[in-house]
Amino acid sequence: MNRLLPLAACAVLAVGGCGGAWGTEQAAADGRMPVTASIYPLQFAAERVGGDHVDVTLLTRPGTEPHDLELTPKAVGRLARSSAVVYLAGFQPAVDEAVASQARDAAVDVSGAADLTLAASDDHDDHASEGARDPHFWLDPQRMAAVATALGEAFAERDPSNAAAYRANATSLVADLDTLDAEFRDGLARCASTDLVTSHAAFGYLAARYGLSQEGIAGIAPDVEPNAATIRDLTRHVRETGATTVYAESLVSPALAETVARETGARVTVLDPLEGLTDASPGSDYLEVMRADLRTLREGQRCS
Repeated sequence: MNRLLPLAACAVLAVGGCGGAWGTEQAAADGRMPVTASIYPLQFAAERVGGDHVDVTLLTRPGTEPHDLELTPKAVGRLARSSAVVYLAGFQPAVDEAVASQARDAAVDVSGAADLTLAASDDHDDHASEGARDPHFWLDPQRMAAVATALGEAFAERDPSNAAAYRANATSLVADLDTLDAEFRDGLARCASTDLVTSHAAFGYLAARYGLSQEGIAGIAPDVEPNAATIRDLTRHVRETGATTVYAESLVSPALAETVARETGARVTVLDPLEGLTDASPGSDYLEVMRADLRTLREGQRCS
């Protein structure tokens, strides 16, 4: 299993992510280090790694589709006062712009640690820009673990007095993610179908890690409507492979998945891409939702 060595963690984060100790003027009201996270998976990781020593604010409100995030002046102000802004460069243009103009020194870009190796075009997204990468690393527990290790080092650099706690918390989170990875490996090892048909091409890293083959109806950005030829090709693919489940998701309309399912006789069920938590999420945190997704996949892919 690949792991980032602690001493190398700063090298895989953006240069701004490994600054010096934060000053008292940046402290939260209760003395904790102020941290801003752009999306829920990074909030979860920052809170687990930071523990009692950080105050984490989430930029993408629950129930908001993160690809379409627009920042309010209040959110930009909070970001500007943060000691660390944990984000994924290239995923949310509004965040990239705000970090560049308001929080360059606080930037902790996790894209290097996340190892974004999948091209967006791999998921048949004709609207993806050339060279664009699939950002949904957090659906692969091993990539999430690498980010946790890197955050431990980034927080330790910014708050040396609590460095040991950050590193210990990161190690604890990595252990939990290793357990989750083992559960996925075992749970998806023996499946009748390895064809993963999803409404939004967010599951490429998960599919690659566990021996599945993703076919997305929409591309990386879920609001981009596929053309008639794409729908026709996906319908043919479902029929030819014998896939019995089409996966919709929690934050976008199930209409596309329902269209393909109706044409093929497949059923529709929800697979959560963990871009944000809502009251309808099948768990209260990242680990619970990932385990709920595993149960959904085992049923939908007919795993034994």
